[in-house]
Formats: sequence, C-alpha cells, structure tokens
Amino acid sequence: RPLPGLAASLPPCPAMAEPGPGRLLDYIFSFYFISHIPITLAVDLQALLPRSMFPAALQGLLDGYSARFKDPMLLDPPPWFSVFILCEAVLQMPFFPVAAYAFYKGSCSWIRMPAIVYSTHVATTVVSILGHILFNDFSKSTYPGPNTLSERLTLIAIYIPYLIIPLLILLTMVFSKRYNFDGEKKRK
Repeated sequence: RPLPGLAASLPPCPAMAEPGPGRLLDYIFSFYFISHIPITLAVDLQALLPRSMFPAALQGLLDGYSARFKDPMLLDPPPWFSVFILCEAVLQMPFFPVAAYAFYKGSCSWIRMPAIVYSTHVATTVVSILGHILFNDFSKSTYPGPNTLSERLTLIAIYIPYLIIPLLILLTMVFSKRYNFDGEKKRK
C-alpha cells in the first residue's frame, strides 16, 4: 500500500479499479508522478536554488545532462524558466504524491479537477519551453545550447514526454467515465 500516511488523509477511492486498458494509463500516470519527485528535487531545483546546496554528484549529473543534450536552461535559466521551476516546486511538487496515489488506486473521482488544472498548467509551460528550444538563438548562451535542427530535436525529445503525458491526463480526466462520475450523475 503506497504512502500510508498520505492515503489516510485523502478522500476515499473505490477498491482498486478493475483491470483493463484504462488501468494501463493509470499506472503510466502514477509512474510519471512518482518519477517526477526525484527529478524535481535532485535536478530541476538546481535551476532555482544555489547549486552549493546540492551534492557534487547531483551537480555532476546536471552538468553532464546539460552538456550531453545542450540544455543551458537549467544551468543559466532565463527569468521566465525560473518562474516555471518555482511553480513546479511550490504548486506541482505537493501534488505529485497525491496524484501518484490516486492513479495507482484508479477511479478516484476527486483527482479529476486537480489533474485537469495540473495538466493544463504543465502543457502550457512545456509548449513555451519547446518554442524556446526551437526558435531561440543560443549562440550568446553562457553554456552551449542547441544550434542545429538535430540538436534542437534531440532536446525536444527530452521535454516532449512532459507535454504528452499531461495531455493524456487531461484527455482521460475530461472523457473517461471512470473519472467523470459527477458528469454521469448530472446527465441522469
């Protein structure tokens, strides 16, 4: 049973949802949120907080990633990117374990509206990041950025799951009867 302390404070969910194609998406969403916790804490927050707060191994991880994929945004973030990271830390991070639990259990209708807000917010920010990757002139960046189309597409490939998964969450919350119990009640 994941997150026993947290689970006790959340609204009830039905017993584990029935197996089926929708459950595969639930497990993907749960994994997405669980995996996002260490990524946010160990990597993304280095763009916001003094890097000296992080162990050398995590600094090296970010340095290696930034060099390999030519992503200067985490090492020298533009102000708008810092705001996105601040939103990730303050607004999204507390949501990650709650969402991971709700999707692990499946059919928790109370997650619907928070998941719609989350997925809309994240998709909007990621579209901005993708636009920056595609159209920004990185020649004056302190750290190497993508210059060729191939380098830009490689970096986009790193960020694109953070657009696709939230869009899938949004579509699931809007159209799935498993999460739209209130809509079913109102239609009857």
